[in-house]
Amino acid sequence: MAFLKVVPLEKALEVIDSFPLEPKVERVPLGEALGRVLAEDIVSPINVPPFDRATVDGYAVRAEDTFMASESEPVRLKVTGEVNAGDFPDFELKPGESVYISTGAPLPKGADAVVQFEDVDRDGDEVIIYKPAYPGLGVMKAGADIPAGKPLLKRGTRLGFKETALLSAVGLAEVPVFRKPKVAVISTGNELVLPGEELKPGQIYDINGRAIADAVRELGGEAVFLGIAKDDRESLNALIEKGVECCDIVLLSGGASGGIRDLTSSIIEELGEVKIHGIAIQPGKPTIIGLINGKPVFGLPGYPTSCLTNFTLLVAPLLRRLIGRESEVRKVKKKLAHKVFSVKGRRQFLPVRIEGEKAVPILKGSGAVTSFIDADGFIEVPENVEILEAGEEVEVTFFG
Repeated sequence: MAFLKVVPLEKALEVIDSFPLEPKVERVPLGEALGRVLAEDIVSPINVPPFDRATVDGYAVRAEDTFMASESEPVRLKVTGEVNAGDFPDFELKPGESVYISTGAPLPKGADAVVQFEDVDRDGDEVIIYKPAYPGLGVMKAGADIPAGKPLLKRGTRLGFKETALLSAVGLAEVPVFRKPKVAVISTGNELVLPGEELKPGQIYDINGRAIADAVRELGGEAVFLGIAKDDRESLNALIEKGVECCDIVLLSGGASGGIRDLTSSIIEELGEVKIHGIAIQPGKPTIIGLINGKPVFGLPGYPTSCLTNFTLLVAPLLRRLIGRESEVRKVKKKLAHKVFSVKGRRQFLPVRIEGEKAVPILKGSGAVTSFIDADGFIEVPENVEILEAGEEVEVTFFG
C-alpha cells in the first residue's frame, strides 16, 4: 500500500466497522459484576417481597375483627403468639385472634392487617384496639416492590452499586455481561523510558503507554501493556506478534510517520494487511490501521494529543461496540472562548478546556503533554472552515 494515501475520517471509520469482531458474552459472579456491561435484558425471577410482610412492629389481625373498634368501645383480641423476621408461621389466624409481629416478618395465613403497637394496649394475653384497621394496613403485599417478571435492567446497562444491589435483591448470583476486549498496548521509540527508570540525555518518559492503557480500562476493556519497542525491526516485530497472539486488538503509539526508523507500516504489511495509512485530519494524519490474523492493529501518532484524539475518534467506538456501550459518547455544546484560525482543506480536531459555558482552545501544539492534560475534549473544525469566531457554538467531544 502506498505510504500516506490519505483517506477521509468517514472511510477510516467504515473500515473499522467492517472488522470481523463481534461482542462476546460471559457470565460472572455478581460480586465481580461492578462496572461491567449487561449483555442481556434482566427480568425479576421472583416477587419482592416474596411474601406478605409487616411494615411496622405491632399486631397482625384480621381487619374485619376490628371494624367495630372505637375509643369508647375498643375491641379485644386474643394474642396467640408472635412472629419475628426470619420466621415463617405455619398456622392460620382464627376469628378473634392476633399475633405480635415484628417489622419484616411474614403475615400468618388469615391476617390481612398490622396495627402498630403504639396504637394499642396490651392486657395479659389480649390486645386492646381502639380504632378500625383496614385490609393492607401496615402490610407490604408479595410482589408490591418488584413483581416476578418485571423488567429490571436493559442490555447495555453499566452496572453500578445500585444496579448490583437490585440484582442481589432478586437473588441473582451471576449475570451475563459483555466480555472485556483485551487490548495490547505498545509504545515505540528509542527515546522512551518507563517512569521510575533513569532519564538519560535525549530521553523522555513514556506517557502514551499509560494514557492509552488507562483509557482502554476506563472504557471497560482489559489493557495489556507490552512495553516499549525500540526503533528496530526485530524489537517492533516481536511485540506486535506478541500482541496479536495474546489480545483482540493491538495499539501502538509512534512509528507511524515517514521517518527512516518508522517501521510499523511495513511490519504490519508483512504480518497481515495495511488497510489505511493516512487520514485527512489534523492532528493524526499518519495513523495506520491494519489487520493481522483478523485482529485490528492501530498505529497511532506519537505526540500525546494526536495519539489520544485519534484513540477517541477511531479506537474508542470499536471498544464501545464490543462491550455494548455504543451510546455513551459524551458531547456537549459550548461557546468558543476566542477566535480560532485553521488551515483550509484540512479537517482539524482542536483540544479545548471547559470553563463554565465556554470552550477554551489549547494552542500549545500536539507535542506538548499539557495540551491534552489541560484539555477536557476537542472540537472539530471542518476542512472548508478557516476561522471560528469567538462566541460561536461548538460541540465538544470529551476524552475518555
